[in-house]
Amino acid sequence: MYAIVEAGGKQYRVEVGQRCRVERIWTEAKPGDSVVFERVLVVRDEHTVKVGKPLVAGASVKATLLRPLRDAKVIVFKKKRRKGYRKTRGHRQDLFEVRIDAIEA
Repeated sequence: MYAIVEAGGKQYRVEVGQRCRVERIWTEAKPGDSVVFERVLVVRDEHTVKVGKPLVAGASVKATLLRPLRDAKVIVFKKKRRKGYRKTRGHRQDLFEVRIDAIEA
């Protein structure tokens, strides 16, 4: 059984017991807290596939927060040729590692 959930503007294919890294959308959450993904787009079990329009009604995915992480640095470099304009910025996204506990549909 698997589900496709939306979190932080991205879609993830998750199964029970899987660990995945999602954006830190829960600001007050701590490791060990349980969270619920309510934006479920697809749920598939052995025999049926439920596709939402756009969400599957009554479906949810329960998960446990394991630890906070930071993603690799992304370099943003801007330049305009022949003008002497150069600007360099960096960004590191805050993430949470979560363990999927249950898929309810």
